[in-house]
Amino acid sequence: MNRKLLAELLGSFFLFATVIGSGVMAEQLSGGNVAVALLGNTVATGAMLFVLVTMLGPISGAHFNPAVTLVMGLRGELGRGAALGYFLAQIVGGVLGVWAAHVMFGLPVIQFSHHPRTGVGQWTGEFIATFGLLITILGTLKARPQWVPASVALYITSAYWFTSSTSFANPAITIARSLSDTFAGIAPADVVGFIMAQLAGAIAAWLVAKILFVEN
Repeated sequence: MNRKLLAELLGSFFLFATVIGSGVMAEQLSGGNVAVALLGNTVATGAMLFVLVTMLGPISGAHFNPAVTLVMGLRGELGRGAALGYFLAQIVGGVLGVWAAHVMFGLPVIQFSHHPRTGVGQWTGEFIATFGLLITILGTLKARPQWVPASVALYITSAYWFTSSTSFANPAITIARSLSDTFAGIAPADVVGFIMAQLAGAIAAWLVAKILFVEN
C-alpha cells in the first residue's frame, strides 16, 4: 500500500505541475492568443498523462483522481481505507505540484485563483467530461487494457476542447487549481459546483458501465 500511495502522490505531483506549469508557459509564449495557450496546455497535459499512466498504472492503477478512485471503490476493487489514502495522496501530491510550478516560474507560492468558472454550462461540461473519462477507462479496461494510457491521454486531450469547462474532470485537481491564480486556475468559490458535477458524472458512468460492459 505504501508503494501505491507513493505512486498516487508522485503521479498527482507531476500531472498537476504539468497542468499549471504548461499553462503559465503557454500564456507567456502565446502573445495573448488564448487558443494557442490552451493548445500548449492541452498537448503537455495529454503527453504527461500517457507517461504517468504507463509508468505508474501497474503499481497503483494510476488514478490521480478521486473520481476514478470512487468508482473503483464502488466496483469493489479498492477498500475504504485504501480509497481514503488515495484521496489524501492525490490532493497532497497535487498541491505540492502546483506549488512547485509556482516556484519554477518565479510566482508567489501561496495564492488563490480569481478565474471565475461557474454556471450551468460549466457544470454540464464537467459532468460530461468526467462521465466520458470514466467510461473511457472502464470500457478500455474491458476491451483492451494495454490501451488505457493512450485512451486516457487522448480523451483528455480531446475533452480540453469539446467541453465548456476545458475538462478538469478531477476533484483533486479542481482543489489544487483554486490555489493558482494562473491560466489554469479556478476561483475557490466555484470549486464546490465543479466537484459536485464531477462526482455526479463519475457515478453516472459507473451505472452505465454496469449495463454497457457486461461480462460475455
